[in-house]
Order: sequence, then C-alpha cells, then structure tokens
Amino acid sequence: MNNRKSILLVEDDAHDEMLILRALRRINLANEIEIARDGQQALDYLFAEGEFAGRAGQELPAVVLLDIGLPRLSGLEVLARLRNDPRTRLLPVVMLTSSDEERDRADSYQRGANSFVRKPLEFTELAETVARLGIYWLVTNEPPRA
Repeated sequence: MNNRKSILLVEDDAHDEMLILRALRRINLANEIEIARDGQQALDYLFAEGEFAGRAGQELPAVVLLDIGLPRLSGLEVLARLRNDPRTRLLPVVMLTSSDEERDRADSYQRGANSFVRKPLEFTELAETVARLGIYWLVTNEPPRA
C-alpha cells in the first residue's frame, strides 16, 4: 500500500478534461490523476472490475471529481452506488459540473456528495477553482483512517 494520493476525474467532455488536468498539473499536488469518461467506467475503476480488474487491492483515490451529465450512468447514479457500498461509503466525492440546476445540487447532497462545485466558464476561474479543490482534498482534508 502506498501513501501517494490520487484523484479520479470522471469527465466525458474532452475540452473540460484537458482544462482540469492542466489546472491540476499546474499546482503539482496530485501524484496521479486517473480519468474515467463515463459513469460505468468510474465504477469499474473504483471497484476494480472489467478493464480495471488488475487494480484489485489498490487504494482508492483521495477524492473523486464527478461530473453529473455522463454517458452510460449519470454522476448521480454513480454517487448513489458509491454511497451504498461499504468500500466507498466514505470516499470523498465532489460534484464538478456545468449544471446550474437547483435540483442537481439538491440531489447531489441528498445522495451523499461532499461538495457541489459549478465549473466556471473562464479558464482562469476554472483553474483557480480546481487548484483550491486539489489543495483542500489532497493537503488540507484529513480523511478517516482505513
């Protein structure tokens, strides 16, 4: 088991993915940034199933940055499954989304999101937002001991 903290970014928009990765790499906080491009792929990664079966026994990421509007399974469906499984019940999940819908915000918190962050449209604002998220979840936050 290593002590390297990682982030799982679940994002289906290639442009947003590139901007978020650029912002995270700019602050040099995450040793690893894993990418899932749809909800099912995120679950497979976290539960070491399907194409990620080789991950069995590896640590979970420090935080999941989860978009809401994803193919195959929505971010809200992914969140519900994570909270219903004892292995991921306490895994920090930040909904990082373009949605400005009050219903999405309410549903996210009702299903157990740790945070709901709307992606700013301007790159500079997005970079600052992602940097603050990275610093908080990878450096400041103290998760429960396993």
